[in-house]
Amino acid sequence: MPEAPPKNIFLLAGQSNMSGRGGVKRDKTGYLAWDGVVPPECEPDPSISRLDANLTWELAKEPLHEGIDAKRINGVGPGMPFAHEILKLKPDYGTIGLVPCALAGSSIDRWQRGTALYDRLMLRANVSVQGGGKIQALLWQQGGSDSESIGDAIAYQPKLSKFFSDVREDLKSPDLIILQIAIAPGKKRFTSLVRSAQFTVEDPNIRTVDTEGMPVEWDHVHLTTQGQIQLGKILASRFLDPPSNQTFNLQGVTFFSPNFSPANSFILT
Repeated sequence: MPEAPPKNIFLLAGQSNMSGRGGVKRDKTGYLAWDGVVPPECEPDPSISRLDANLTWELAKEPLHEGIDAKRINGVGPGMPFAHEILKLKPDYGTIGLVPCALAGSSIDRWQRGTALYDRLMLRANVSVQGGGKIQALLWQQGGSDSESIGDAIAYQPKLSKFFSDVREDLKSPDLIILQIAIAPGKKRFTSLVRSAQFTVEDPNIRTVDTEGMPVEWDHVHLTTQGQIQLGKILASRFLDPPSNQTFNLQGVTFFSPNFSPANSFILT
């Protein structure tokens, strides 16, 4: 258990890529299993804690969503590399508390105010600040489950906007930074509609990162361990950026905003 509650709190919510499937593969018997590989960017650090399933702070380690996304095989996600990169870029940042809340396969409907997942998110968020910490951002990666039907995809944007608004209202944090991870183009028929909804949210404190082109596991859906590390590092950089409505793409191409011009685009090098 950490010596003191962490000061900088980050909520992690969404679907299975946020839970972490890096290193999860089929073993010789055909069952899914995590390979147990923990790169340096994901190793435990005394400055990084996680709120466990029993609402107790403990030293954070992979799999970060163990006991939270409890019915699935969890692996490496973006949370640990995100926290490590913040401490690398800003060594005096202070202790970090990660609050995993994601659930594989969850649709945006299951995250609306009054649902079990939303209530769990609020409970864990409120417990996380009882020691004097402050919620700095929500890391959000979701949308795949809403890409399978035209009705769900069309209805996605207003539901997403309402979710963000409700979270800010209920946490009494109207300017809460939301680090949104857009789903990558895939085989699901209506992915493009969900991606469009994610990219067109106009809010300077919603910072969107595109996972298109990131390395994925054998299932062509979940990011590999190295993909999660890359994602975590980019999320940390975006969190430490000044407010911007630009969207950040991981392929090294220029970015766009609702008022795009070459002057406000940038490239990942």
